[in-house]
Amino acid sequence: MALGANIDDPVQQISAGFAALAALPGTRVVARSSLYRSAPVGYADQPDFINAVATIETTLAPHDLLEALLAIERAHGRVRAFPNAPRTLDLDIVLYGDMTVHEPGLTIPHARMLERAFVMVPLAEIAPDAMVPGHGCVRDLATRVDAGSVARLLRVPV
Repeated sequence: MALGANIDDPVQQISAGFAALAALPGTRVVARSSLYRSAPVGYADQPDFINAVATIETTLAPHDLLEALLAIERAHGRVRAFPNAPRTLDLDIVLYGDMTVHEPGLTIPHARMLERAFVMVPLAEIAPDAMVPGHGCVRDLATRVDAGSVARLLRVPV
């Protein structure tokens, strides 16, 4: 799971996001990355983001998990005004075990995860040996992204 926020106290939003993930039915947060500050991607005229990733175990099917994540985002005031707009909380499924999904509204592995240092760097911190189906090991893939705009802030205990 990737988490991101850049408005309305982003550090608190990420913390609340971790708690909301842990509260999902049949779901347990196994690991949390440090928090990272990153420059916005796409729409640049907005504050920097705070990002993190979490490893979860869940009994929720991918589509059910996606619906639960969208509900959490709405509960935290997420408004999708335009693509890459500032946001209170963004939750994305980046991997779901070794599963691949290519359906309307849901692509696993996440379609742009390999291009995003704000996903790959924290993912390599907590799951360096994880495999991205069709691409390889997170440890190796993370070295291929430009991490110049990503800075580690602090470690978050599990």
